[in-house]
Amino acid sequence: MKNYKQIIARFAEPGIEQTEGFNDLLWQLICYSPRIPVRLQQEQLLAEAVKFTLPVMDEFFTGTELLFNGFIWGSGKRKILITHGWGSKAADFTDIITRLKGLNDMQIIAFDAPGNGSSEGGLSNLLLDIEAIKAVVGTYGEPDVVIGHSLGGMANVIALSELQIVPKLLVSLTPLVRLKENFEATMTAFGVSKAKQAGFMDEFEDRFRDRASMFNLLDRYGFGADLNHWLAYDVNDQISPYTYMETFLQANPSIQNKNYEGVGHDKILRSPELIDDLEAVITSVLSK
Repeated sequence: MKNYKQIIARFAEPGIEQTEGFNDLLWQLICYSPRIPVRLQQEQLLAEAVKFTLPVMDEFFTGTELLFNGFIWGSGKRKILITHGWGSKAADFTDIITRLKGLNDMQIIAFDAPGNGSSEGGLSNLLLDIEAIKAVVGTYGEPDVVIGHSLGGMANVIALSELQIVPKLLVSLTPLVRLKENFEATMTAFGVSKAKQAGFMDEFEDRFRDRASMFNLLDRYGFGADLNHWLAYDVNDQISPYTYMETFLQANPSIQNKNYEGVGHDKILRSPELIDDLEAVITSVLSK
């Protein structure tokens, strides 16, 4: 968290946009994921888990393999895979995992994506999340249920599409819908000029060989009514705005969805109402 605060502080410096290293600073603003220490309850949950470590290739930043850490609760035949969001970690699902691991014949797998939580990496990105999902599935098998929050919701959709896997249930909790617009909102909040924002987008396309605008659920969602998809959102969410969510849901009417107004983008993971509903949906789907 200290590094992230230092990055933020730099944007308050007079004339920072005119400095030679400003573009590098922009990459840190967008791609450095703050690491928030685990709390006691989270530590206790992680202590119960079987730990694993897997490698992924960081093609776009370091050009080296990064090791990321994962956690498994239970050894049942019914498998749940959980993908966290930006600036988050597996332990942030403590309330949800605590509830779900009490279900019958269950195995729950969660991980800290590269550059997040306890895993290796400095700058992170969506593609590292996607590769981590693929590595977990390749090692532990196809999940029955896949849960993702925020950026993890987008990563799940893309990874499952590329793997050509249709789980029994996909759960998306306040998923990001448009990555480019999220970048722009972050840069605008820190007073970055439109010219510098455009320059960053050009550098993004050069580095990733694709436009940031292509990373959105509308274009990358290839599922139909054959996928049982349950989505939770907050109509007042400022990080994943409802205007984007509404367009996505209208384009995909088979997705079951519910508004948890007032819980916010992150606190939805600790919402008792959401956790009750999530348990009910999973139990219903897996009982069929």
